[in-house]
Amino acid sequence: MKRKIRILGSEDDDPLSGVANFFDLGIVFALGFLLALVAYLGLPELVLKQEVTLVKNPGTPEMEIIRKTGTRIERYRVSREKLGGEGERLGIAYRLKSGEVLYVPEEPEQK
Repeated sequence: MKRKIRILGSEDDDPLSGVANFFDLGIVFALGFLLALVAYLGLPELVLKQEVTLVKNPGTPEMEIIRKTGTRIERYRVSREKLGGEGERLGIAYRLKSGEVLYVPEEPEQK
């Protein structure tokens, strides 16, 4: 039996031949970090295909409402700006002693 002896560097002299493996490894690490970030923030619901509404920091000036409908994600933040304009009264809101807000819609006027 004859054995072929391979001399180092004789067949593959391309120094970039292993770069593709590093690129694949980088993609796997990036995906792992992304999943870890979603899990850390406690927002795995945003990855699922269901409709979700989240309220972060309720009752504080930093309150934020996050709504996911299909693939669209909307963020609403509390604003201290005063608004004005024309419109119609829709109902009355009451703040209870517990801090909850109760909204009572008004009956539409029948003509």
